[in-house]
Amino acid sequence: MPLFDLPLDELERYAPAVAEPADFDDFWQSTLAEAATRPALVDVRPTPTGLRLVDTWDVTFAGYSGDPVRAWYTRPREVDIPLPTVVEYVGYGRGRGLPHERLLWPVAGYAHLLMDSRGQSGRYGPGDTPDPYGAPGGPSPVTWGILDPYDYYYRRLITDAVRAVAAARALPGVDVHRIVVTGNSQGGGLALAVAGLVADLAAVLTTAPFLCHVQRALDLTDASPYGEIVRYLAVQRDVEATVRRTLSYVDGVTFARRAVAPAHFGIGLRDPVCPPSTGFAAYNQYGAANGRPVPPERRIHTYPFNGHEGGEAVHTRRQLDWLADTLAGR
Repeated sequence: MPLFDLPLDELERYAPAVAEPADFDDFWQSTLAEAATRPALVDVRPTPTGLRLVDTWDVTFAGYSGDPVRAWYTRPREVDIPLPTVVEYVGYGRGRGLPHERLLWPVAGYAHLLMDSRGQSGRYGPGDTPDPYGAPGGPSPVTWGILDPYDYYYRRLITDAVRAVAAARALPGVDVHRIVVTGNSQGGGLALAVAGLVADLAAVLTTAPFLCHVQRALDLTDASPYGEIVRYLAVQRDVEATVRRTLSYVDGVTFARRAVAPAHFGIGLRDPVCPPSTGFAAYNQYGAANGRPVPPERRIHTYPFNGHEGGEAVHTRRQLDWLADTLAGR
């Protein structure tokens, strides 16, 4: 993929006005208040993995509307002190997979909670959380219920992501004052949403974030997941304004503006899935509307010759170093 978006010097200044519903804060406060009426943890049970250096538990927590959401909780074996805990969200079309697939964070010395994505298993990896809702919209998760923000799939998934933080804080061996959220692509978008909705995170790691500056993304790319919305609108030609309104309630730029935690971004400048300008729109406005006199610390790494894969292992090492430095002061 050749460079197709703005040049880097313009990306570094790109801070567009993103449509923000007047009732955005009320919408999310009422949604999360309803979810918070239930205890977060539902079930925690040890899971054998054949791994000798970590312990894993199969976790069920109460997500949107109390729906049971599955997760893997893994931590280094024979470490008795409370640990900084990384809550991770997965990419589009993925479930939580198998418990031995994602070992970076526990091997680095963190506790790790990996959240399943409701209704998304089967495309790239297995999952165990159904999405028991139906509403007018398209055939894939990004278009489920897209004609009304209250019915929209990402209202449920973002609520699950917030509740995963509450569940992590209720687990044994977790340092409740050092909770980190992370993710790539859809997971990166969820991490930004949680950063805007949970005020006391220790850090945020987001790579190639999905659902940022969505209105521009729909104009720049036909790649999925945005392409699934494009293809829906190619058939449902009279609902564009309705769809764009729904998407404005889940835009990562609006969440990022409300964030207060230190943040680390990664973006490939040839990314056709989540175009670079959409991620920079969130980065350049991160913390801008949080009401605090000092903006949160933030850092970005760009990869000029990479697409959606970004910096891969190089970027992971940068995340590890940055997070260790960031948590050292807490």
